Amino acid sequence: MAEQQLSFDAAKYKNAQREQWNKDGAAWRRWNPTLDRWYGEMTRQMLDLARIQPGQRILDIAAGAGEPAVSAAKRVGPGGYVLATDISEGIVELALQVAREHGLEQIETRAMDGEKLDLPDASFDAVLCRLGLMYMPHPVTALREWRRALRAGGRVAVVVFSTPDRNSWGAVPASIIRRRAQLPPPVPGQPGPFSLGGPGALEGVFRQAGFANPEVRAVPVPHRMGSAAEYVQVAREAFGAFNAMMAHLSPQERESVWNEIEGSMRSFESPGGFEVPGECLVGAATK
Repeated sequence: MAEQQLSFDAAKYKNAQREQWNKDGAAWRRWNPTLDRWYGEMTRQMLDLARIQPGQRILDIAAGAGEPAVSAAKRVGPGGYVLATDISEGIVELALQVAREHGLEQIETRAMDGEKLDLPDASFDAVLCRLGLMYMPHPVTALREWRRALRAGGRVAVVVFSTPDRNSWGAVPASIIRRRAQLPPPVPGQPGPFSLGGPGALEGVFRQAGFANPEVRAVPVPHRMGSAAEYVQVAREAFGAFNAMMAHLSPQERESVWNEIEGSMRSFESPGGFEVPGECLVGAATK
């Protein structure tokens, strides 16, 4: 099946993504301890599926503020190499700072479009992408590029969110924002947090890109905080997509939307704290 053509401006979308992460990257880094607590287990499983070994060369796409590049660098050791890339120039600078704070000289960073790699063929042992592929306008194109950069027998491993009904952490705020901001429904095939979460979707794009033996597993990712208010603070500061959805609203309207979101998220509070459901798909395949 040919990759679906999207009825929106992919170049404009990518520019907006770059600007968003240049602006919100520092907040993402500031919340790294919380994010690592939420996403640490799925990151470990992704690295296991990538079969990373000491001395290997690893490419991290959409690296964000340092993960999973840092965890991969610890696995390859000082004799290995990790190139962390992201479309945002600002966030890869933060990733390099995090790497140096960990004493990991084997990590380098470059700003790069994940759908068009400025890298030679067959130059990496594994490609990683944690929570990035589903935001790319042309995921099959991206995976074909990653396959080109892999040596024969190399592995690709990715993490995406599954379906909205299993990810209330994002689906609840997004539905409120969409209603309050009077946004139309997403275009079929449009990139977004749940665009590759449906049954067979991730395996399908692996196969379309030419990869063999795809395997996908679901991993629970509950988002835990002390309260709904604390969770909303993380969402406001680190989840730039929510802010982008209501960028056209006035500051007062945006504040009102966040207040409604916090009220809805209180349903996930209990005497033990706050926990909202989440689920990721961890997938891997071989060149």
